Amino acid sequence: MDEQITMTSPQMLKEVIEGLEKDQKELPSKYFYDQRGSRLFEEITQLDEYYPTRTEISIMRNNMPDIIRTLGNDIVLAELGSGSSKKTRLLLDHLPCISSYVPIEISEQYLTNVVQKLNQEYPDLQIDPVCTDYTTPFQLPAISKPYSNIVFFYPGSTIGNFHPPQAKAFLSNLSTLLDSGDGMLVGIDLKKDISKLEAAYNDSQGVTASFNKNILQHINQKLNANFNLDHFRHKAFYNNDEGRIEMHLVSTRNQTVIIEGQEFHFGRNESIHTENSYKYSIAEFNNLVNEWFSMEKVWTDANDYFSIQYLQKK
Repeated sequence: MDEQITMTSPQMLKEVIEGLEKDQKELPSKYFYDQRGSRLFEEITQLDEYYPTRTEISIMRNNMPDIIRTLGNDIVLAELGSGSSKKTRLLLDHLPCISSYVPIEISEQYLTNVVQKLNQEYPDLQIDPVCTDYTTPFQLPAISKPYSNIVFFYPGSTIGNFHPPQAKAFLSNLSTLLDSGDGMLVGIDLKKDISKLEAAYNDSQGVTASFNKNILQHINQKLNANFNLDHFRHKAFYNNDEGRIEMHLVSTRNQTVIIEGQEFHFGRNESIHTENSYKYSIAEFNNLVNEWFSMEKVWTDANDYFSIQYLQKK
């Protein structure tokens, strides 16, 4: 589940229209993340049904000495989709020496708020924020202090939102920003019982449903569209053939939505595909990354629900 100065309305308009013109209508999941969407996702991470966040945090806490040894000293820690930086605080509290923290986030206002809080909590930490869509090619800022290595931090199993070919293109882009020996600390949601997976995306309080619908509200605000959120319902299920959770918004009636003068017609029960969340075995993920990275370390929980992996640039 992971927006606006860098996300221009013309770009957004192009991507939204292209998605809605497909036979299976779809929207880029990055448009969940305006300020409200980022806040809703933080609420999701606190839900009983949503195991990934608390499991990932427990893995970090249980293995922190080994993780810190693996990352090394004087690193540039660059977090992709920094969100509230909750997991990053665990690293910042334990890293003996860090050259710079680079939070990378698509929501400008959300990023500003996070940086303000971190500046108060870590007054001696150099923070070099980047507001950008990290799913496209971007550049890291110039780092004024000497450093040993760059380490991308990509928690939350967000890489599962990419189709595997898109994930490979993403990893290829990231690798161009790294030198041999640099690394990536990444969270991966592992394959498990389907009922456990589906419950995590269909919480009893309806927060995930609100998060899913927020993509329509974001489009309404940015593109002057007229989606009626009450006329769509949330649907999430595990697609066993594809190895992924799918999130959809299902039209509850025949309706027409207008975006910049262009009409889009929805039949009753027609859906907009808003997100995928691929689940991997450790071997499958190694096959995904091994063109650019070697899998140096793997940490998991006792149930093998989730893994954190340290990848090193080849």
